[in-house]
Amino acid sequence: MSLSSLVDDMTVMLHTVEPPSTKDRCIYKVPSVIRKHNKDAYTPNFVSIGPFHHGHPQLKNMECQKLVYFKAFLQRTYASLSILINEIDSILSDFKCHYSETLPFSDKERVKLILIDSGFIIQLFWKYSRDDYLEPWFDAGIRSDLLLLENQLPFFVIEKIYSLSCSSVPSFLELTINYFQYFNISKKSELGISIRHFTDLIRIFHLQHPIESQPSRDKIGEQIILLPSATQLLEAGVRFRVNAESECLLDLGFSEGVLKIPRLRVEDGTEILFRNMVALEQCHYPKASYITDYVVVLDFLINTGKDVDILVHKEILENWLGDSDSVANLFNGLGKNVIHGNIGSHFSDLCNGLNAFCSNPRNKLKASLRRDYGKTPWQTAASVAGILLLVLTLLQSVCSVMQVVQAS
Repeated sequence: MSLSSLVDDMTVMLHTVEPPSTKDRCIYKVPSVIRKHNKDAYTPNFVSIGPFHHGHPQLKNMECQKLVYFKAFLQRTYASLSILINEIDSILSDFKCHYSETLPFSDKERVKLILIDSGFIIQLFWKYSRDDYLEPWFDAGIRSDLLLLENQLPFFVIEKIYSLSCSSVPSFLELTINYFQYFNISKKSELGISIRHFTDLIRIFHLQHPIESQPSRDKIGEQIILLPSATQLLEAGVRFRVNAESECLLDLGFSEGVLKIPRLRVEDGTEILFRNMVALEQCHYPKASYITDYVVVLDFLINTGKDVDILVHKEILENWLGDSDSVANLFNGLGKNVIHGNIGSHFSDLCNGLNAFCSNPRNKLKASLRRDYGKTPWQTAASVAGILLLVLTLLQSVCSVMQVVQAS
């Protein structure tokens, strides 16, 4: 082995390597340690969008449908195909910077992919805004695929094509919010929202305020704090109440022995929804992982089907899966191999308050008395009557003793 030759080879290697750009990166392959727990939750079943799943054999049937939509989109646009191609070609370098991995496509293939996928999405959203639906099961399947982290185009790309080819009213963001309105639990409008892609929008829907305005809001909390389960909290005297006043899923609060939690419907798509929001936070928002905090707290509260039953009884959970153990398994699996880091101060205060309440002997005694003697109005009445009888008997004994003493 020639030492000088090896030095030359390694010098060339070091000269050509460049650190990847991370400034614009926002579309990621889900880390394998998380993905392995439920690959189907991150993989499209109907339609591929963007490069990561393009060409997958299972999704090829939709390529024809995408072309049909793309053709319909072109027939009602202002811009010609050549103008759109030139525009996309001019932003290819920006496009590539938004992905976490090198894309194995030529520039020509990238332009075709971007145009067809963007035209399909624009036409789909436009048809939806005019109540021109696909078959319900097919429509729901496509919508589910469009919120997957690995199945995205940068939002600015689709928005640019829309602005070149369609009227500015409504805006593409408005069409997008309308299409995903089922997930818009906080009733957010386009005002003040800036998004990177559809998964990012779904996450913003579940936050109290747009993340852009507060990129690291209160993520200066503590390490993850162990929290008793719902069953243990109930036994310690904590009362559960649904927080019907708040439109934010994360708005949990604990005061004067009452834990208030916003209502959550658990259905077939819940695991996919939360897994992809958590994956986005793991990759892109490690210092603003509010959804992950929420998932961690729910994971602590729910260990078994019994915990689920308590929350369902209190109308905090709507169990559309039917089986309580399935709901428990869902939440117990969401946090596996997820890096938690520091929990936000709001949730750490919540956990500290609950733990302090549960460790207070007075609260434990009150809960024990309530559990043993006050389960029903009749049991409470009987317990009160028994106590009164005991007190009266004691008073009678004292009076009898005093009479004997006075007589002597």
